Amino acid sequence: MPQELKPAKTKNVAKPTPFERVIRPFQRFASQEASGGIVLILATVAALVVANSGANGSYLEWLKSAVSVEIGTFRESNTVLQLINDGLMAVFFLVVGLEIKRELLTGELSTIKQAALPLAAALGGMRVPAAVYLAFNHSGPSKPGWGVPMATDIAFALGVLALLGDRVPYGLKVFLAALAIVDDIGAVLVIAVFYSHGIDANFLIGAGWCVLALGVSNWIGVRSLIVYMVGGLAMWWCLHHSGLHGTVAGVVTAFLIPAKSRIDVRGFLDRAKQYLSCFETAKPGERVLSGDLESSLHSLERAIERVTTPLQRLLHMTHPWVAFLIVPLFAFANAGIGLSQAQFLQLSGDSLALGVIIGLVVGKPLGIVGFSWLALKLKLASLPDGVRMPHVIGAGLLGGIGFTMAIFIASLAFPEPGTLVVAKTAILVASLVSGLLGFVFLMAVSRKRKA
Repeated sequence: MPQELKPAKTKNVAKPTPFERVIRPFQRFASQEASGGIVLILATVAALVVANSGANGSYLEWLKSAVSVEIGTFRESNTVLQLINDGLMAVFFLVVGLEIKRELLTGELSTIKQAALPLAAALGGMRVPAAVYLAFNHSGPSKPGWGVPMATDIAFALGVLALLGDRVPYGLKVFLAALAIVDDIGAVLVIAVFYSHGIDANFLIGAGWCVLALGVSNWIGVRSLIVYMVGGLAMWWCLHHSGLHGTVAGVVTAFLIPAKSRIDVRGFLDRAKQYLSCFETAKPGERVLSGDLESSLHSLERAIERVTTPLQRLLHMTHPWVAFLIVPLFAFANAGIGLSQAQFLQLSGDSLALGVIIGLVVGKPLGIVGFSWLALKLKLASLPDGVRMPHVIGAGLLGGIGFTMAIFIASLAFPEPGTLVVAKTAILVASLVSGLLGFVFLMAVSRKRKA
């Protein structure tokens, strides 16, 4: 991982205020790679504690409580659980879409050579677990859950990998992130195609008009994020009532947001030098800006806005909210499962649970490693710098952490509460086992490599 540049020390830096001293530890925590995964783990533990305590009744009552919005004759009412799963998770999918688009344009998926290995690994990581699940549930009411073991939780997986620090090569983190992003593309397609029911043509046409409006806005050069957010919200409402899952609107909106800057990097550099040159005449220790300095500063801010794409601005704004609020809130609302010894004993004989657990713990690494090996053998792809096949095996094991997306798909596949509880319990067990196996395996591989 490239080293972070540290600003040069200056004599005129103001001392931090009391508020800054209090908030600084939280800012450092939020900037760490594993922080999102840690908050997600805490939210999951909190949900399990509440669900297995005397507060379980209040917890369930809160999830079922109604939230209504009324504007004139318009009225929209949903439970708290629906609002989180169908509404707030659309923002999660918006961020997923933004990250996918960024990677396709400038990141690890921007060239065939870079994308070949994570693409092959993700395809194997989706097909094999689904096949394993269907081997246990080829018919009956559990069959619709074949999409559950296909998904990888990027926050948890990268969080575990971050705990290993410099023991693992940076290329492995890039590979796992790219794999998870391709995995997310597959999950979105599966949700849109296989977990949508009772399509309403009128609302679907309305969503199509929203897509057209946003596409035209992009084409004519509209860069205001408000326009895209309003259009995306309207698209979500139409899709939510059309039979397609509303969260698909998040991904579609992300792909319609402009990803080009108004000025190039060289042009920004020239303007920045011109605006900053005015500050060279400022008096040492000056705290209040003069009119000229203030004008130069505003011009610099406009130049920064012009060189930063709307996609980058929106991703920068929304990513912390998703990582530290929306995804943990989803976990808290959906991971509250009553655990008992009898319930865990039942998992061993339940075909649904076995399909999910074996699909994630065994099917995921088999698919990821097998398809990666095949792509390398056929010379369709190459390993990133410093990465060896044992590292790919470790990444395959971490791929079995299916938590967020797996629970989300399970909630779509199993509307019956009892069946959904079995699926969620199996996902928790499989994710815990996969995380531990991946961590221990990569730790052992790293020690062998250093010896």
